[in-house]
Amino acid sequence: MISICRRFHKRDPAGKSVTIGTMNRLDILFEQIRACRLCEAHLPLGPRPVIRGSERARLLIIGQAPGTRVHASGIPWDDPSGDRLRQWLGVDKVTFYDESRIAIMPMGLCYPGKGKSGDLPPRPECAPTWHDKVLMLLPNIELTLLIGQYAQHYYLRDAGKDSLTETVRNWADYGPAWLPLPHPSPRNTFWLKKNPWFEQEVIPHLQQRVAPLLL
Repeated sequence: MISICRRFHKRDPAGKSVTIGTMNRLDILFEQIRACRLCEAHLPLGPRPVIRGSERARLLIIGQAPGTRVHASGIPWDDPSGDRLRQWLGVDKVTFYDESRIAIMPMGLCYPGKGKSGDLPPRPECAPTWHDKVLMLLPNIELTLLIGQYAQHYYLRDAGKDSLTETVRNWADYGPAWLPLPHPSPRNTFWLKKNPWFEQEVIPHLQQRVAPLLL
């Protein structure tokens, strides 16, 4: 794949133009995404799109939407949910945030606000507007983790089962490109206790799949 780069310049004290860096097509797209104001009127804390990745990444994580803590830091999965997700993956923070290894793109790029029983669903504008454009510039992705019902409904469509539990239970049906997972939120601790097969069967497979992708 040939990357199209944009060069950036500044003027030195003598007035001469000096190249200070380049951005490839994915960087340019991320810059456009982070400037997105498409659903600004619906965001209680304002827009702050959170996304990261590299053309070299082989693992893609598609989750739900940033929470308030991630909105404040701008760092995806920078919360207890992220701590559990890293445990599931068997990776440390340094590896997890290495964009050359792992790309992270939520269904909703900004914090959507609080609902009656947790955060509101991801804004519906994000995925149709941006996801295909990003995926076109991630040519090396070998495994995509679909975390939570919103990512699973959007990407698995009719192939998904009637519930998240059944979709995750039938995870082998979606390989090798996809792996559906429950959300690692502390709110799902009861679900994990009720479904011990997930940590007994799915987590070992997940770690086995992920490890070679991060070399």
